Amino acid sequence: MFFKLVSRNSSRSRKENGLFFSSLIVSVVAFYIILALSEQDVMVFLKKMESDAVDRLMDMIPVFYTMALVILFFLIYYASRFQLERRRHEFGVYLMLGMRRMKLFGMLLAEDLRSSIVTLAVGLPAAVLLSECISLVTARMVGIGIVGHQVSYSWKAVLWTAAGFLWIKLAAFLILSGRISRQEIGSLLAETPEGAKRQLPAPVYASAMAVGICLLLVAYRNALREETWRNVGQFGLAMFFGLAGTFLLFWGMRFLMALLLKSRKKDRPLHLFNIRQIQETVIHRSGTMAVCSLLILAALCCFGAGTAIARFYDDSGAHVLDYTFRDDGTENDASRYRKMLQEKHLDQQFSQLFEMKTGYVSTTDTTADRSTFQMDAVIAGLQDMEPSRDRDILLANLSMKDYPYLISLSGYNCLLTAAGLPVLELDEGEAAVYMDSTTTTLERTRIMDCVLESEPETLLAGETCRLIGNVQTTNLVTDRSITLMFALIVPDSVFESLTQGKYTVYLNGILAKNKDTQVSLLTAISEMNKKLNEAGLAYESYLQNMGRRLFYMVAASYITIYLAIIFLIIANTVIGVQFLMGQQKSHRRYRTLVHLGAGYETLCRSAQKQIRWYFGLPAAVAVCSSLFGVRALFAGLLPAGARSSTAEMMIASAAMIFALCVVEYFYMRAVRRSSDRYLLTLMVPEREE
Repeated sequence: MFFKLVSRNSSRSRKENGLFFSSLIVSVVAFYIILALSEQDVMVFLKKMESDAVDRLMDMIPVFYTMALVILFFLIYYASRFQLERRRHEFGVYLMLGMRRMKLFGMLLAEDLRSSIVTLAVGLPAAVLLSECISLVTARMVGIGIVGHQVSYSWKAVLWTAAGFLWIKLAAFLILSGRISRQEIGSLLAETPEGAKRQLPAPVYASAMAVGICLLLVAYRNALREETWRNVGQFGLAMFFGLAGTFLLFWGMRFLMALLLKSRKKDRPLHLFNIRQIQETVIHRSGTMAVCSLLILAALCCFGAGTAIARFYDDSGAHVLDYTFRDDGTENDASRYRKMLQEKHLDQQFSQLFEMKTGYVSTTDTTADRSTFQMDAVIAGLQDMEPSRDRDILLANLSMKDYPYLISLSGYNCLLTAAGLPVLELDEGEAAVYMDSTTTTLERTRIMDCVLESEPETLLAGETCRLIGNVQTTNLVTDRSITLMFALIVPDSVFESLTQGKYTVYLNGILAKNKDTQVSLLTAISEMNKKLNEAGLAYESYLQNMGRRLFYMVAASYITIYLAIIFLIIANTVIGVQFLMGQQKSHRRYRTLVHLGAGYETLCRSAQKQIRWYFGLPAAVAVCSSLFGVRALFAGLLPAGARSSTAEMMIASAAMIFALCVVEYFYMRAVRRSSDRYLLTLMVPEREE
């Protein structure tokens, strides 16, 4: 009989609290996926390319896991308290019928344990399946079929997921059920009405709301400035303004509720009743709504910015080169590497091998180093341009470039040919400007191109040199080991003369395509890596560059999406549980409306309007703030080369924010169904003694 009662109560609890049960399942899935991250194909591949970075990322996983457990504990505690408070009368009846307190405690423990086991039984298989799908899809998207997808099942992740989930469930249960089981029968059977809150004059709330909006605007302005992310004090001040503004805004919304209450609309059924219900919730729990709004804001920012940043690193940089071999200073040409490749019969694997030479102007006059290069005409051209932030940055950077890098023309033309771009034609006394794509933006490149249209004259080592053509941005080597903010591409004779033979040589290689086999490029590079390792050659391959980009993609997408899911679950579950709790505490009001003739459909429409307000207020504030929050994350996290794509990434972020708003809608639908089921029970006439 005891176990039947436990089974029936546990099933009824899951049915009546489907929103909470579903949130726990999603949490279990999220825990497993983040803990099993090291077993996925992408991470296995990255360990070979970026082992140090991957190890640091894996060291951060326990931190995110612990933080999520702590946050989820408060969610479970809050939702479980609602469930136990709703069953107070039931517990009092059990005790009145003779059930011992220890048996009541054991019954509650058995119910909680059974629900936890059911949650894990549903969540863990779903997590394993979803993790495999994510691993397979990600591997296919980035072209890592070379490693061969292998079905993985992390027992360590399963154990840590189950242990962490059961631990926080048990901790919340011991706190709540222990307090319930110690109460007297009379207190359990009696209802505990919520005390009235003291109201302040309306101007106080209006002032608080206005101050909150002003603080939010100040926080938005400060967060969008790059300087804020470089200064801990300014960053902390922006966060303080944002938090204080959000809490003051929700506290001051009592003024808005009062205005809505005064707008008596007789044509709307139960209009005053709805406003009163919403007003009481805002007055009593404005702090909770502010916290939920901040959690939704964090979810929107993490999801929007994370996916946009991952997309940037996925699309950044065109693939031109497959390998780069660098000399070690023993020779100023690439003959040694060519010879070693020929000895191992590896040179035939490449369709093209060419040298890329870079160096400084060599001079013995130490006092002349500071005036090796003078470009007064370029500086003057920039000063004549329309003032802007990008123009000012260019002026600041170029004003210090009096000793620039030089790049040989022949090597760079080979690179342009490999990239399918037109080659440069330079005569004596001419040069082209090179700026690495990671150190500039599209707007700065456009400004520089406008200045170069007039072919300004400069002084290079005392000789006149005209800058012609557009700014060149194609990467010089396979990996991003060279990131030149400003350099000059000069003819080979000028390069040899100015560097006096003191320069660095990179040997770039492009693998030959074998039309007879269906081997992918990544497979060919992996096989070549093994041969080069056996030959003892030092090299940098496209896989290393790709591995670095994949690491940023994984770090940006997996971690931010994980945090977004956790924050969104907690915020929406708290809002939903808060509404259902308030609705059940107001059951006498609903019964009074039923006695006065209100129909079931009328009550459902009334509850639906309240749900829209409950979810709409924190969600609307979060969505407005997220537009600035995502933009602020771009300003603080993205490199200079990525900020030119901010508009495109903002569009992608807006799409992700819209997707999460759709999730919000489904949460509202779930809460509305629970509300409708509860209102249906109130339509049954209550017996009065």
